[in-house]
Amino acid sequence: MRLKFKNDYSEKLRNILGDKKLTYIIDTMGCQMNENDSLKYMGILEDAGFSKTSDEKSANLILFNTCCVRENAENTLFGRLGKLKIRKQKEKNVYIVVVGCMSQQKHILDKIKKSYPFVDIILGTNSMYSFPQKLYERIVNNEKYKSFNEIDLDVIEEIPIVYDDKYKASVSIIYGCNNYCTYCIVPYVRGKERSRKLEDILEDVKTLAKKGYKEIMYIGQNVNSYGKDLEVKTNFAELLRETEKIEGIEIIRFISPHPKDFTDELIDTIANSRKIARQIHLPLQSGSTKILKLMNRKYTKEEYLNLAARISQRVKGVSFSTDIIVGFPGETDEDFEDTIDVVKKVKYDQIYMYIYSKRVGTAAEKLEDNTPYSKKVERLETLKKLNENIVGENNKLIVGKTFKVLVEGKSKTNEELYTGRTDTNKIVVFIANDEFTGKIVSVKITSEHLWFLKGEII
Repeated sequence: MRLKFKNDYSEKLRNILGDKKLTYIIDTMGCQMNENDSLKYMGILEDAGFSKTSDEKSANLILFNTCCVRENAENTLFGRLGKLKIRKQKEKNVYIVVVGCMSQQKHILDKIKKSYPFVDIILGTNSMYSFPQKLYERIVNNEKYKSFNEIDLDVIEEIPIVYDDKYKASVSIIYGCNNYCTYCIVPYVRGKERSRKLEDILEDVKTLAKKGYKEIMYIGQNVNSYGKDLEVKTNFAELLRETEKIEGIEIIRFISPHPKDFTDELIDTIANSRKIARQIHLPLQSGSTKILKLMNRKYTKEEYLNLAARISQRVKGVSFSTDIIVGFPGETDEDFEDTIDVVKKVKYDQIYMYIYSKRVGTAAEKLEDNTPYSKKVERLETLKKLNENIVGENNKLIVGKTFKVLVEGKSKTNEELYTGRTDTNKIVVFIANDEFTGKIVSVKITSEHLWFLKGEII
């Protein structure tokens, strides 16, 4: 079901706030989807009359957009909430809001209600549309709201959104996930896959292009599942081809695809494109076929390597990044060596690596885990050192090559230099001036460093 966001309560909030200069700050935990959700919460708050601040100590509204993929996110949230207790007791017009995946879990909801009763509003992943109403009721009627909606199949369009960047924007194309990997809580807190209509997505991108945006990042838990649930049949490859036609958009990126849904049509679409970046995030999780089966990943080590090889053959100059979980229940030294073998063969430019974290409510929660934590840390360090060596080797191979780069602005570490990203998503710094910011330039790589490159505009 498709619904349009209603701003009735946003208007009511603007009216009651009047000349009050209330500020907000948002702390985002987790993935690209959470980051995009936070941009929408920013849009809702600013539409309601709030303004953004970077100082939490003075903010009137503190919103935590939570993630439940790893345990440390829970510890971070509870620690932050605990520090706000005294402020809530001393000051009026201070509102604390908890949203996102963590608040969709009943045991977390119950803990916040019991241990942090001063929290004003808790909303789950499917409740963003109700935020203006709940905030209005809190401010006007002093009503606290601590609940979440059961996940349904609604897709809400036209939610206000505010981008921090003037030239790059993320666009959600699909919500939820149908994969049910045994380690992952996402399908339980974000629901089943719901694709947005092709025309709605393209309209958003056209609007962004008219505003001067040059780069689009399509996001979803599984972007290349896009379209499978729509009545009018389409797919991710078609969406990319249609986006290619939009004047003003020069760079198209996407995250995250699933290896099992990476079709030859999609590979050919990327290979034939002038705008799709040559960087593909291809989550591995483990190189062991045995562990992959326990994870319910639906591919083998050999199938993954075959896919990576097909992409490399068709897409000239492609770069890979990936996710890897170390120490999944049942992982032996031999299983870990299979992961090392895949890393050596694919030669990733970036690996997001984590030690397995048990999540309440997942199938893997019940698996026996006999591997000592010290052994898992040892494996993680081995993987980290291997990755650094490979990145260094990869960087040496591109010195002297030229890339299309969107100039993002001054470097955060050296104001004399400007920065951008190559087609392969590598950070590159170079001499420029403010006139180049927001423009696409050709940059020749002159020297390499581990996590960035140096270049010159040609």
